[in-house]
Formats: sequence, C-alpha cells, structure tokens
Amino acid sequence: MTRPGQLDARYRRAKQEGFAARSVYKLQEMDRRYQLFRPGLRVLDLGAHPGSWSQFAAERVGRGGLVLGVDLQEPGVALGANGRWLVADLMALTAAQLRAQAPAFDLVLSDAAPRTTGVAHADAAASLELTQRALNLALELLAPGGSFLAKVYFGPGVEDLIRQVKAAFSLGKAHKPEASRAASREIYLLGRGLKRRPTTT
Repeated sequence: MTRPGQLDARYRRAKQEGFAARSVYKLQEMDRRYQLFRPGLRVLDLGAHPGSWSQFAAERVGRGGLVLGVDLQEPGVALGANGRWLVADLMALTAAQLRAQAPAFDLVLSDAAPRTTGVAHADAAASLELTQRALNLALELLAPGGSFLAKVYFGPGVEDLIRQVKAAFSLGKAHKPEASRAASREIYLLGRGLKRRPTTT
C-alpha cells in the first residue's frame, strides 16, 4: 500500500535517476515480477508521453533491441540509438503504419490514459476504448509468444477485456502495482505468451 509522501519520494527519485516520470516504477515492479524484458526485444510503447516507460524499455532491451514510443506529442526525452518516437493518435493508428517501423513486436505496452473529466463512468469508458484499441493492435503486431501490458481504469467492460487477454495469451491476468495510488481505479492487464492463431485452409 502506498503511504503518504511515498509518491512524492518516487517523483524525486525518478528525476534523480533521469526518468521522465515516476510511473517508471510501476513498469519496473511488473518487470521484476513477470520478466517482461530481455536483451534484443522489439517493444511498442503506446501512449508513451512523457517517456519514462520507453526510457526504461530502451535500457532493458539494450543495443540489439528496438523501442518505438507512440503518442500524440513527442516526449522531450532521448532514447538513444535503439529507440524512436512516432507522433500519432492511438485511436487512428493502423497496424500497417507500425509494421513500417518493425515487421513485428515482442512486447506491446500501453500506459495510455484519456483526458480525464472527473466523471468516473465517462473516464472509465474512454480508458476502456483506448485499452481495447491497444489490445487489438497487439494481437495484430505481436510475434507468437509475445507479451502485452496495458493500463485501464476499472469499470464496465473491463471484465470482458480481461477475458479477451486470457483467451489470447497463455497467461492472462489483472495486476495493480504497489506504485499505483491506493485510491486509483487503474489496473494493468497482462498477457504473457501470445498463442499461435489456428491456421485456416
């Protein structure tokens, strides 16, 4: 559970360590738990701004890997030779546009969040739409055995989204990182080991 002052401490730590945002510690925790990264992976990071997830991913995949961060605005951080930014709207983005950057990906991340209104059901619905789009793209772009991790605000429709992840991956589940605010409605959907699609004749 997050204690008072802990989030500010994470913010200061992120700045000291050169990361764009404290959200990096959510990804770091989930990587420790689920072994998301290894050298050489091709990673797609949807909703990448302000860039801390892409920064962490670029460190973890190393020189032989690739990180493509996608957002409506380009984050003001550098990724190095193994990373690049694509300015695009997740809801309008096509698999073909992403295949022009890499033929397939091993890990699709999404920390995308809607512009919140303060109306819980509206924010949850907008978040669900973003996460569904991220999952649809992941299912088109992931190599067999690939992984998916995405944020969603819990609300109507999320249970169905969890079922979709469980059906598509060998391991599918929901997880709430310790670095998330206790009062936050966000959870993360994890899929490990994309199943091979049945071949049609």
